[in-house]
Amino acid sequence: MLKILIIEDDISFCKLLEKFLIKNNYAVSIAFSATEARLLAQNEAFDLILTDLRLPDADGIELLAEFKTTYPDTPVILMTGYSEVSTAVKAIKNGAADYISKPFNPDEVLVVIGNALATEKTTDTPQKQTKKPVKEKTVKGYVQGISTASRKLLEHIKLVSPTDMSVLIIGESGTGKEVIAQSIHQQSHRKQNNFIAVDCGAIPKELAASEFFGHLKGSFTGAISDKVGYFEAANGGTLFLDEIGNLSYENQIQLLRALQERKIKPVGSNKEIEVDIRIVTATNEDLREAVKNGDFREDLYHRINEFSIHSPSLAEREEDLILFAEFFLEKANAQLHKEVIGFSKEVVSIFQNYSWPGNLRELQNCVKRATLLTQGDFIESAVLPVEFFSQKEAKNDSFSLSENEKEAIENALVKTKNNKSEAAKLLKITRKTLYNKLKLYDIN
Repeated sequence: MLKILIIEDDISFCKLLEKFLIKNNYAVSIAFSATEARLLAQNEAFDLILTDLRLPDADGIELLAEFKTTYPDTPVILMTGYSEVSTAVKAIKNGAADYISKPFNPDEVLVVIGNALATEKTTDTPQKQTKKPVKEKTVKGYVQGISTASRKLLEHIKLVSPTDMSVLIIGESGTGKEVIAQSIHQQSHRKQNNFIAVDCGAIPKELAASEFFGHLKGSFTGAISDKVGYFEAANGGTLFLDEIGNLSYENQIQLLRALQERKIKPVGSNKEIEVDIRIVTATNEDLREAVKNGDFREDLYHRINEFSIHSPSLAEREEDLILFAEFFLEKANAQLHKEVIGFSKEVVSIFQNYSWPGNLRELQNCVKRATLLTQGDFIESAVLPVEFFSQKEAKNDSFSLSENEKEAIENALVKTKNNKSEAAKLLKITRKTLYNKLKLYDIN
């Protein structure tokens, strides 16, 4: 039976975790301090150590370094709070097998522990262990995240993926809607077949039928050969239609007919082709408003919206910001053949105070550019784009809660016409925190 040492000063939480791991066939010892943990480790060999980042008599990072020196073959997993993710990510680079954020669900605990133990078995030296990437935070290049918005997103993806329901992904530009669609496909029974992504905004109205359904050679001027359309190419798999609201009304009719009948007819052909596809669509506009205005067919809207998923903005996932930044840094290092370790404290602070209007796409581009320009081990503020220091951002800072909280909250509510969700974003706080402040200052 594998032995796990838990180091946690929250006694009730520690006992709860102990019972859960014992129930899952692990032998568990617990320590409520670093001193107690050192004594246990001296007298008994452990297969894995789970330690809190903050202990009453030691810093979790320092204790990690100590254990990695004394017991180099024992994987150490850090348990952190949301605000400590940046520190935990740095710890990964210093030898931690992984980290897990509180509060965490039972399945996540087992997965992280299982991965750490499995990785350790294939690791020959302690030096190799320091190169381990973040585990289970990404799936096919998808950062799962730890924020409430991310957890809700992951839950919805997990629920709808095994079905054949049509999914409409709604979110701002740059929030990763195509990545969400790919994740749905990869977790579905269609994953062995094609995932075809189409940008509806890039298809000319006159060529939409040919692009979607294909055409025969000579069916119109310029048709110099037979063409397989997106529907046929995605047969058995998933067809992702991005920015579907950009389709013309005529093209919407053609699309609706194909979705209803599950049959297509290439341009210039009299033969119908049956297709078995799953439709996932995305939009950054309010299609319900478009339906009201007569710009989008209501029957098509209901056809593509059997299940809707909100793709959260980066402002809604502020706890995930450093996770995303670190992930994009790893990608940039690989693409640019660089070995940048991380971000300076100043850059982390700048990132956390920036509004990120371009969302994840802007963050990824920023990190890649900064990685290219960085000559040392850490990305510094000097390589950041000029917009991070513009007057526009300075104006946004006028809504900071650092000075007159009550006045800042009232100004934000006025600016957002009493929309509390938007006011919370403007103030860079969670909605729960805003409601607590409203109660504190008796603001109606």
